[in-house]
Amino acid sequence: MPWLERHGLTLAWLIALVATAGSIYASEVRQFLPCTLCWVERIFMFPLVLILGLASLRRDRGVVDYVLPLTVLGGLTSLYHFLLQKVPALESDAFCAAGVPCSVQYVNWLGFVTLPFLAWVAFTAMTLLLVACRRAERQNDPAQGAVPESSPGPAR
Repeated sequence: MPWLERHGLTLAWLIALVATAGSIYASEVRQFLPCTLCWVERIFMFPLVLILGLASLRRDRGVVDYVLPLTVLGGLTSLYHFLLQKVPALESDAFCAAGVPCSVQYVNWLGFVTLPFLAWVAFTAMTLLLVACRRAERQNDPAQGAVPESSPGPAR
């Protein structure tokens, strides 16, 4: 997919940028105090703005191998945080013993859209984009055994 090859990293960077801006807006403007799991999600998200931004400018698709662990772990953390908010039986004091409880829902649109849900969507979208970028790169890489698109094919 040529479009994805050209714009996948940039789109992933834009998602990270919007998610980071939203996180900063929620805490600094709306005064929503982050819980422990919110901070963990931020630890996975915030560096992605810089890393994906630089990779996008340099068109460095090799960064995918280094960024995927951040998006996957951030997504798993966000999903767990969301489940803590929505499934009372899972609520635990293990992560949020001090400060704001992880079950607090500052936002609850449509009965399920919370801040951890939004973070999970962002991490998942970035993960899918990066996996697609990696696949597109491997399909077009002759060293990986793929036939270049301009090749006329085998002689008969």
